[in-house]
Amino acid sequence: KLVLIRENKTWTEALRHCRNNDMDLVSVDSEQMQRWVKMSIMKANVSDHVWLGLRHSCILGIWFWVNGQTVCYDQWAPDYDKDLDECDTTVRSGAIRTRDNQWISRPETDRYNFICSK
Repeated sequence: KLVLIRENKTWTEALRHCRNNDMDLVSVDSEQMQRWVKMSIMKANVSDHVWLGLRHSCILGIWFWVNGQTVCYDQWAPDYDKDLDECDTTVRSGAIRTRDNQWISRPETDRYNFICSK
């Protein structure tokens, strides 16, 4: 079950909101889940980006889902190089760009709508 929250929160605030309601930020681990996320976004008037449960580890140099899964399926924007993320200033988290439903990296302090899953 996906729940789109139309409140602008930082990535950490969004994660806390989901977990306080016995959910988690959504992990998009398949094309089917990507379609469900896309449909949820299309049905609502949302921010330019929507937070996913996707986090970057500078130490390990990998992206991972907050539910512990590694990223096997992905939908990174073709014009975005996820391997060039800067690790010196801010933690990066994954968001879906609503105009084309592609994933991009954003500073976790940005404020966007988000999707929780149960």
